[in-house]
Amino acid sequence: MPSQKQLKWSELRVGITVIVASVTLAILVFLISGTSGLFTKKITLVTYFDNAEGIRPGQPVDLQGVAIGNVSTVHVVPGHPAAPVQVTMKINSKYAEFIRTDSKASIQTAGVLGESFVDIDSRKATGLPVTNGAVLPSGNVPDYRDVIRSSQSTLQNVDVLVTRANDILATVQSNKGTLGQVINDPTMINKINSILNQVQGLLNDVNNGRGTIGQLFADKTLYLKANDAIDKLDRMVDEINAGKGNLGKLVKDETLYTNINQTVTKANKLMDDLNAGRGPAGKLLKDEEFARKLQNTINKLSDIADRLQAGEGTAGKLLKDPSVYNNTDQLLVETRTLIKAIRENPKKYLTIRFRVF
Repeated sequence: MPSQKQLKWSELRVGITVIVASVTLAILVFLISGTSGLFTKKITLVTYFDNAEGIRPGQPVDLQGVAIGNVSTVHVVPGHPAAPVQVTMKINSKYAEFIRTDSKASIQTAGVLGESFVDIDSRKATGLPVTNGAVLPSGNVPDYRDVIRSSQSTLQNVDVLVTRANDILATVQSNKGTLGQVINDPTMINKINSILNQVQGLLNDVNNGRGTIGQLFADKTLYLKANDAIDKLDRMVDEINAGKGNLGKLVKDETLYTNINQTVTKANKLMDDLNAGRGPAGKLLKDEEFARKLQNTINKLSDIADRLQAGEGTAGKLLKDPSVYNNTDQLLVETRTLIKAIRENPKKYLTIRFRVF
């Protein structure tokens, strides 16, 4: 039977063995871990968020989906009213060259109900590599709670639409309104069936070539005429492209284009001369002295017309005095009477007498 001293020594050896194995296992675990190993060199990065969104110390920090460290502390700090949540991260220093000062850190969730983690996005970053204690800007993305809150108004609108649709269906089922009467009134159904039968009969007539529309669809003469018209149109287009005929010459003759161009050039020059006051027509348009003379002449003619209208002067009396008209009319009557008498008895008025002294 072993002594008490031997038992104590055996227990001591077992305890020492367990302690050494535990320390060895812990060292191996730290050495195996690439981001949180005991001998891994780390740097500290800080980001400020408006909401922690479930992030806690110990949760992972990823760079483009690759684990590079862990969250060390999460605090609410003063001096940052817009983003009071300070998240401190410790990351493996070998990834520092891939993280820039303008890289954005955001809190994301692994799946819909998974744990939160910090993701650093450096795809569009152009700044310098980060150093120990650098502050990264936050770039939080909406989480599922934000999506649910933003969709509440949409769900309310859908609920209103469903309620209205139920009201409409109830109205239709109770034979109220135009649509309810159309659906449930047998008279309306009979009228619709009658109209459909008439339409079907019309379509049958068209398919059988009966009636005006049916002849348009079934008569080959119309097709031949249309085909002939298209052929003539094609020949006309070919002749125009070939420069034949009057229209073809108008389109293809370069001499006509040259003449039109020269005419337009001359017309432009004429307009320029008119605007510049050159030539007789230009002077007529631009000479102020001529304009004053023309205005003076028009004023005088207007004054003469006013005097004639008022019966002033000889011409005015001729136009307005009735006695002048009567005397003139009397003179014409007497002249016609004299001419008639001369024609009837010319000897009486045309006898020539000679006297010898």
